Amino acid sequence: MLAYIIRRVGQSVLVLLVVGLVAFAMFRFVGDPIDAMLGQERTQADIERLRVVLGLDRPFVVQYWRFLEQAAQGNFGLSYRQGRPVSDILMERLPATLELAFVSGLMALIGGIVLGIFTAIRRRGISANVIMTASLIGVSLPTFLIGIMLIYLFSVELGWLPSFGRGEVTRVGGWTTGFLTESGLKALILPSITLGLYQMTLIMRLVRTEMLEVLRMDYIRFARARGVREKSINFRHALKNTLVPVITITGLQLGSIIAFAIITETVFQWPGVGLLFINAVQFVDIPVMAAYLMLISVMFVGINLIVDMLYFAIDPRLRADRTTGGH
Repeated sequence: MLAYIIRRVGQSVLVLLVVGLVAFAMFRFVGDPIDAMLGQERTQADIERLRVVLGLDRPFVVQYWRFLEQAAQGNFGLSYRQGRPVSDILMERLPATLELAFVSGLMALIGGIVLGIFTAIRRRGISANVIMTASLIGVSLPTFLIGIMLIYLFSVELGWLPSFGRGEVTRVGGWTTGFLTESGLKALILPSITLGLYQMTLIMRLVRTEMLEVLRMDYIRFARARGVREKSINFRHALKNTLVPVITITGLQLGSIIAFAIITETVFQWPGVGLLFINAVQFVDIPVMAAYLMLISVMFVGINLIVDMLYFAIDPRLRADRTTGGH
């Protein structure tokens, strides 16, 4: 077990280094930040002086190594646009993104598993067929289009929910939250549905497919032949074996909620790190862009590492394989 964890952590660190290298190299082709920072009346001397101050006159390898050293210490440099430490800017925006991702992930996980079990058990029922048909909306439509449709219906036509912003927030220590205010909770509803709908329908279809497969297996038939209650068969035997292969895909989808919140935040003008990244691209704010990608990569890799550990702990076959391989 320990060797497995060490190997997975080593692989995760390697992935982060590659992501950092790709991001840092890619942003060199986005544009020249000097053009966005200096006005029309700039001189060549001003340009060269600012390049030296920002360290852009150094070789690429030196810039990248300096970026890694500072990132390991939680220092991502100064924002070219705001002139403030990037870490401070990210900490201001991160609570909004994490709250949105948490609510969306919770909705996707609970809704996907519950609806997946229901449509598998009642697969011939009318309600299950209606749910499966409606799930095509979440799978087929782009995220931004779902957000626009929800805004039009619930904000423009009905006027029930706000169409943009985070609402009123309260500060708890160094954290800002909208969970403690009515406007903050209302503001969370539409973005959370928009962000979590695709993941929920995907998890639902996966759970349904896996559970139908398990319900066809011989040991389920033997359990029915022995007179075991149907409820016990579905929730004690079938569900437990259904969730084992679902865990990995679910972990990937929950990680993608954080990674792809950028689209939802743009549609709803949600003041999170995704919207910050879009603004940084417009102003060629390379430190912010690089820090955003590294932050998302750390979260994504961390979630997948936790999922791997859970998968290893839940499935006894993996532990048996490791033990056999070790002997």
